[in-house]
Amino acid sequence: MSDDLRNVTTVILAGGKGTRLRGLHPDTPKPMIEVAGRPFLYWLTAWLAAHGLTRFVYSVGHQAQQIEQWCGGDDFPALQRVCRCEPQPLGTGGGLLNCIDLCDEFVLVANGDGLVMAGVDSLLDLRRAPRVEGGLIGVAVEDTARYGSLVIDSEGRLEGFREKIPGRGIVNGGLYLFRTALLKSLHQIGSLSIEHELIPRMIAAHADLRVVCPANVPFIDIGTPESLAEAERFVRTHLGAGLRGSAPSHGPID
Repeated sequence: MSDDLRNVTTVILAGGKGTRLRGLHPDTPKPMIEVAGRPFLYWLTAWLAAHGLTRFVYSVGHQAQQIEQWCGGDDFPALQRVCRCEPQPLGTGGGLLNCIDLCDEFVLVANGDGLVMAGVDSLLDLRRAPRVEGGLIGVAVEDTARYGSLVIDSEGRLEGFREKIPGRGIVNGGLYLFRTALLKSLHQIGSLSIEHELIPRMIAAHADLRVVCPANVPFIDIGTPESLAEAERFVRTHLGAGLRGSAPSHGPID
């Protein structure tokens, strides 16, 4: 691991129920659904590990034992991986805060059902920006109706979230970076959403959050049957070398 990343812990949010996929995979938590011969969570971990990140915490809840068993396996011997189980459903924000005592100075946060194939290094570079306390990756899409869109000022600061309306825009890619101290200042027990509660509170407290918007970003989430069906092609296209074995803990996946 690069010395420069020793102050970063990656938290992957893998506790959701995946209600829209329950009819297809009733006995499998969404991040553990098999894609291209491995759990989707494997590919997400491999992609982030390829950027030099080696400390991973999986926030688990629904059918947690399956993820805990996988986490204890030997897919990534060079990584430090642990699970933290929610005592009750906590949402994305509550699940993140439930892991905060396991985190270093910065937290890279990933939704366990999505892959954003650009912008990770730029997001990590925000740690060096004076007074910046975090940020997220934004993805340009033709229609924001499914996702909602980001409100960004002329200097790249996040100002808020728009409701789901048709049309082109920048949507949340589900990959965040936060200073741990900022999260601790907002800590509370219970269910919270990162997008709808934690980040609006950060903005209200005048935290400087930046949006990284790389051009032409391959992006997928497996939250619907339609996107799950596309995931096999997506993974084979963008992470094909990983099919030959466990992904490296550093360096790009060709």
